[in-house]
Amino acid sequence: MTNNKILNYIKDVIKNMPTDWLNLTTHRLDIYNESLAKIEFLEAFETLYNNGNSDLETLKALPTAYDYIRLGHPLSSVLEWTMANLHGLKAENVISFSSQTVPVLSILRANLFTNKSTQIVYTNTLPKSFNADLIKRVYGYKFELKKVERLEEVEAYDGSTIFISEHNQIDVIELNPNVDFYINLYHQLGSVLFANGDKNDHYISDIQHVRRRETIAMTPSNTLLALKALTEQTSFKVKQTNVDDKATVLSEINTITNSATQAVVGSSGLSIQYAIMMGLIHSALDNHIDKPIKFIVPTNCYGGTNDQARRVAACMDNVDVVDLEVDGDNDMVKSIDTVLTTVALEDAIPYIIAEIPTNPRVEVPDLEALKNVLSKKRKTANGETAIDPVFILDQTFCPNIHFLGENDTLSVVRTISYVSGSKFPSGGKCTAGYCVANKKAEDLMPNIALHLDLCDNEATALQYEILAKQMPSMKQRIADAYTNTRAFVNFIHKNLPGAKINFVSEELASQGFTPSVFSLDLPTKGNTAEEKETYKRALNHKLIDLMITKIPDESKYCVSYGQLKGVYWTIPATSTQGTTKEGDKDYIARVALSPDMDLELHKKVFLEFVKDL
Repeated sequence: MTNNKILNYIKDVIKNMPTDWLNLTTHRLDIYNESLAKIEFLEAFETLYNNGNSDLETLKALPTAYDYIRLGHPLSSVLEWTMANLHGLKAENVISFSSQTVPVLSILRANLFTNKSTQIVYTNTLPKSFNADLIKRVYGYKFELKKVERLEEVEAYDGSTIFISEHNQIDVIELNPNVDFYINLYHQLGSVLFANGDKNDHYISDIQHVRRRETIAMTPSNTLLALKALTEQTSFKVKQTNVDDKATVLSEINTITNSATQAVVGSSGLSIQYAIMMGLIHSALDNHIDKPIKFIVPTNCYGGTNDQARRVAACMDNVDVVDLEVDGDNDMVKSIDTVLTTVALEDAIPYIIAEIPTNPRVEVPDLEALKNVLSKKRKTANGETAIDPVFILDQTFCPNIHFLGENDTLSVVRTISYVSGSKFPSGGKCTAGYCVANKKAEDLMPNIALHLDLCDNEATALQYEILAKQMPSMKQRIADAYTNTRAFVNFIHKNLPGAKINFVSEELASQGFTPSVFSLDLPTKGNTAEEKETYKRALNHKLIDLMITKIPDESKYCVSYGQLKGVYWTIPATSTQGTTKEGDKDYIARVALSPDMDLELHKKVFLEFVKDL
């Protein structure tokens, strides 16, 4: 492939690209094959390149690339494909990040498990947020640092060599065989990692998994800037964070959560969760030397939460994950009581991660009983007072509920609340997330902020801008979306009484729990449990296919919630619970409604489904 041919083709792609490539933050599951993911997109894209085809309709028809936008998206895939071809590498060997630090951490993590040595070679300076001492002490990673004047000075090394350099243009660089990984830093845009040589191919899936769980790909808007700078051979200029936007967002978070502490905003919900986990581990190392750390995690919660907790624990001998049963026949309060008693006897540090309402069953525990069980004094096996828990509350489904204020339910318990900003805070327009603590947990926030910065995972300027615009209307959007959801749930109850619907009661709604998502366990048939399960799973797909076919402008087969418009349908077991243990998965339909949708049309199409049963 000639450089000019590639760059000219990419110019045409940029000019003709679908608007969803820039604006969509959730992936379409109806054109997504997870086992092929990026490969399928790039194979089809390369066919278009070979045919010189950059028409809008053909670009629109390409299969989903990765999973908008955390793991990757069409624009990041195009950037990686372009950079790979310009450097004579395979497309999967080039990986873009919004963060400048996490690509380094991804290699260090992989080498931790094989006990392989790593040297980090750099010119000028390391990423601003790179804190070598903390990375070694808190993350447990091992490496050597070496500064050089030029790339040519890098010599052969018995281990992995990472070469870090800053760039103000998206250039083609000459690859040195003594370098295993190049990490090119682009101010405010993020970074691009190159895995050099076949001997490093086995790192690719590990690096991509770190990007999937602990950070995000370079954002679509920044990737577009990178592609334009590359094709036009110019330097890039990125919008700086507007202090007024950031101040507005932080103020809105305090108002919405009824909290008085300083919030932090990350590039995604999982970026925030990772900062929380590493910040709490840091605090434990400082305040409770040599004591075991237990992250207590619901067995069927969102796959990213479950997976990330286990990934963190895998890196550290003193960190473990403890299962927490919270849904269905299991009572969250009783389960927490049992687990905390066990953890106390071990004289361990309990960090509980839980969703309220739960996902996908939309259950809310007895909050007074929850407060009592969390604040209960427990004893170690030696009769000493056990360490009190930190309750890490994922309240993405009801971000408007007050848990943190001086007179709120969890005011007497060390509590940190976090929310995925891709849901109600931004209305689905960006992936940024945030967290904030109550007064009892205020001293934990500086370390959380420190690790969000260390991982270079703070929200981007555009993310702050979107949140500043969308958050003031969030409470009203939550109320309006709940109204639509309650009406649709009541309609289904009336017209398909055999279905089991998981949704909040009217009593809970009167207390302020007004989610706009419900799960639908459809009626089934068959002679055996296996036949019944098979029939129900097929029925889920039949319903979703009908909805997205009949109402294509509003009904989407996507994982989302709190969007500004339309209805999103998914099956948790095959989407959000992707890494959850099979026995804990939920093969039911999850439906998320918005404040702006054609409710009557959705009722009409649902009736068609019922009549065809």
